[in-house]
Amino acid sequence: MKKKVEILAPAKNLVQGMAAINAGADAVYIGAPQFGARSNANNSIEDVAEMVRYAHLFKAQVFVVINTILYDNELKKCEQMIHQLYEVGVDALIVQDMAIFEMDLPPIVIHASTQANNRTPEHVKFLADAGMKRVVLARELNLDQIKEIHQTTDVELEFFVSGALCVSFSGNCYMSVAGGERSANRGSCAQNCRLPYELKDGDGNTLIKESHLLSIKDLDLSDQMPAMIKAGVMSFKIEGRLKDVVYVKNNVSYLRKRLDEFLNGEGKEDYIKASSGRTFYTFDAEMDRSFNRGYTDYFLNHRIEKIGSWESPKSKGQIIGKVIEVKNNKYKIENSEKLNNGDGLYFLNNEGFADGVQINTVENGWITPNNFKDIAIGTLISRNSDANFNKQVEKDNSAIRKIGVELTFKETSDGFALTVVDEDGHTYTEGVITDKELAKKEGFLIANLEKNLVKAGNTPFIVDEIHVDVTDNWFLPISKINELRRTVLDRLVDLRIEEYHREEQPIVKTEHPYPEKSLDYMYNVSNELARQFYHRHGVEEIEKAFELQWEPGKARVMTTKYCVRYELGKCPHYQKETMGQKIKEPMTLTHGENEYKLKFNCKPCEMEIWEKDADLIFEEDEV
Repeated sequence: MKKKVEILAPAKNLVQGMAAINAGADAVYIGAPQFGARSNANNSIEDVAEMVRYAHLFKAQVFVVINTILYDNELKKCEQMIHQLYEVGVDALIVQDMAIFEMDLPPIVIHASTQANNRTPEHVKFLADAGMKRVVLARELNLDQIKEIHQTTDVELEFFVSGALCVSFSGNCYMSVAGGERSANRGSCAQNCRLPYELKDGDGNTLIKESHLLSIKDLDLSDQMPAMIKAGVMSFKIEGRLKDVVYVKNNVSYLRKRLDEFLNGEGKEDYIKASSGRTFYTFDAEMDRSFNRGYTDYFLNHRIEKIGSWESPKSKGQIIGKVIEVKNNKYKIENSEKLNNGDGLYFLNNEGFADGVQINTVENGWITPNNFKDIAIGTLISRNSDANFNKQVEKDNSAIRKIGVELTFKETSDGFALTVVDEDGHTYTEGVITDKELAKKEGFLIANLEKNLVKAGNTPFIVDEIHVDVTDNWFLPISKINELRRTVLDRLVDLRIEEYHREEQPIVKTEHPYPEKSLDYMYNVSNELARQFYHRHGVEEIEKAFELQWEPGKARVMTTKYCVRYELGKCPHYQKETMGQKIKEPMTLTHGENEYKLKFNCKPCEMEIWEKDADLIFEEDEV
């Protein structure tokens, strides 16, 4: 049997979720009324129900995100909400808190959120054995690690393919709490990683005065999808539940095209698309025409390139070309024919800081900005807002999804019947009882059937084939032909939704041993049910979640695979031959009153960020 491979899209709300489905997504993930890690992307049960109905029409799935940590006084409310989500047909929940496995739940499928820090084969296998049907892998993993996990367990593997990257291991960032008491694990990330910092060495010397030292490029693994599928990934997740509809439609459309190239090519024998229908576009998708900070493949192919986006956390967009002339408050830029009135331009100014202008007019290769700024000749220009593209993609009809059907018009003993069969085998027949009389015009019936049965209009269907089985040129009014067509297609919509098969999985309490006997605050245990879950699986010592015990000034607030020392060219492993003099530690990052120490653990190739009063021991690098 062929394995299904899916594009999984973010849905900030119902409108964007439907747009993602129309653009070709096989599944969407959407927030519920509460307990999602994007508190600004919550949705009512009613909207989730409507999202489910629309997605299921195309055999696409709806996953609801419940990936915050839960407090004891929230457990009952969360349990009640899960029952409501099950009743409206949600396909799965994406969770971080193991308390959910201790609740009295309906047989709903559970996925482990990336916030559950799914990095090792042992941890992933434990979650699979506990009842997780799917695990969203940590973004820091490379292909070899993904393969190892896939060889250890047959649980479904999901991996981010595009969008913003959290610089910290997901679920282990406490900078928001430490810097202002807003918890990322509670859906209120303050985006501290996108702030400008000053970097000093251990002697207090300023190495970098002001730069976005924890801001990294966005992810683009579109070229890597075939290799990732072969490594075991079956779901490609697009980050972006706070992004706009242009971003969602553009990313989904681009990735749909790239995945289909594989599914219709080298992957044809072993893999298949995970939903129905095909999409027709009025735009050419290009990922760099949407919000992006530049792109990286992160660590999928191990540590290769620098991945920082230090100049700015804002969108850089699509590279256009260099400034070649400045005159009379106008610019001439390479490839200026790509630009339009209203576009936004991004560049680094003469001080090296990110800057921008908006185009007023483009005429004969000369660009007149709304607000002239001095830009040096040779400066590289990017377009971070494409006015024409945005207008085009925003239109409802820019991506239309249709399900292929065959119609068969057949003569019956007492009249006629029209049968529809869709690409998934759903069938419906509607008949009409009428006296048969011959048409006066030769070829009347065949001509009118072929002309009118193909008109699927605003339905979600496209008529691929028409078959006619009659004994003579009978007369049947065009209005009756149209009525038959409308009836079978309308009924087919209901039939597809009614016959949709939702997978179910009862929650069974397990007792297999967890790989660790002791859990520190980074396991985010914030309630008694989660504590009960881990104790039953053999854990002896459990520290409270950071949010419940934070002592200002002394905690580790982030662990990351990203490394400031590597970005500076001072890595004793990868850059030993060229690094020059070692920087005295501890390096510190400062933003306003917030100060953090950096600690580099070369053996696992990780960087830790600690609050300023932490008492750290700095040993010789182990590489």
